[in-house]
Amino acid sequence: MRLDFSTPAWEKLEQGLVPAIIQDATTKSVLMLGYMNAQALDKTLKLKKVTFFSRSKQRLWTKGEESGNFLNLVSIKNDCDKDTLLVSVNPTGPTCHKGSDTCWNEENSGRFGFFGELEKTIASRKANQDDDNSYVASLFRKGINKIAQKVGEEAVETVIEAKDDNDTLFLNESADLLFHYLILLQAKGFSLKDIEATLLERKK
Repeated sequence: MRLDFSTPAWEKLEQGLVPAIIQDATTKSVLMLGYMNAQALDKTLKLKKVTFFSRSKQRLWTKGEESGNFLNLVSIKNDCDKDTLLVSVNPTGPTCHKGSDTCWNEENSGRFGFFGELEKTIASRKANQDDDNSYVASLFRKGINKIAQKVGEEAVETVIEAKDDNDTLFLNESADLLFHYLILLQAKGFSLKDIEATLLERKK
């Protein structure tokens, strides 16, 4: 647990409150924004459960004390001006009091950047296999054996290029391998999220 952070500059903060951005330690999704005073921060560190200062009720409150949806502390970072905290957590249940994963009504799932967008494109090709102009759709039409064969071929070509000194060819073959593997995952009914879950289980 990373708790070696610098102390907030309480003296320059309005009403002695520091904004605390709450982020899922695994998915990196921003879950909510709250405020802490020195006592809330101290209680967070002691309980290892995120505690805020409620500006409306003028008291400390530990997130989840009524709902059971705690924010289990993983790490805390202070920003360069020492006036904003980034609190990394493992949430228990939804974060928003309205029942959603985040206070922006977003699903708290893995974020894979461009690869996530590529998965969506592959999924759309899978759903529209009649598209004669789509290479991916043609692979889905040919079935799992053809897709698995392509992954095998790309894996062999990647290994061959790994033994050579041409970095451009190696990266291109690696990209081809990963691309076809994403297709294979969806052909089997899975996604990167399932691979992430498997690796996280191994980590435990």
